[in-house]
Amino acid sequence: MRQLILAAIVALAACSPPAPSSPTSSTAPDAGEAQALAAALQAKVAALPKPYDGADYEAGRRAFGQCRSCHSIDADAPSRGTGPNLHGIIGRKIGAEADFEYSQAAASADFTWDAANLDQWLTSPQAFLPGNRMSFVGVRNEKQRRDLIAYLMVASAEPKE
Repeated sequence: MRQLILAAIVALAACSPPAPSSPTSSTAPDAGEAQALAAALQAKVAALPKPYDGADYEAGRRAFGQCRSCHSIDADAPSRGTGPNLHGIIGRKIGAEADFEYSQAAASADFTWDAANLDQWLTSPQAFLPGNRMSFVGVRNEKQRRDLIAYLMVASAEPKE
C-alpha cells in the first residue's frame, strides 16, 4: 500500500509545472529598465537651472510622499478634496486648477508657480500666502526642498504612459 501511495505522489510531482528558474516573474520590472528610467529622470534634473540641476530626483520623489495624501501629480489624476493636482504646476497661475475649489486667499492671489514661488511656499505656506487652507507647516530643510522642487519640475511635466 505504501508503495502505491509513493508511486502516486511521484506521478503527481512529475505532472506539476516546473519551478521557476529565477525568483522574478515576467511581470516584474526588469532591473536594467528600472535603472535606465532612474538615470533618464536624473538626467532631466541635471538639465534644470541652478540650483535644481544638482538635486536628487529619488530623494525628491520620497519627499513628495508628504504631499501625496492631499495632492496627485499624474496627468490624468483628478484633484483631491484637500489639494489640487500638481501636474503641470510650473507655469500655472495659482488657483487655476479647474477641478479644485481654492481658498479665497489662493483664488484672489495673482502669481504664477515657478521654482522661486514654490520654494517660498514650501518653506511656510501660511507665511507665503496668509489665509490659504493648506495646513502643512512646510519643509524647513533647504536640500529637501530643492530635491522636492526638482522632482515637481520633472514629474509634473512627464506625460502619463
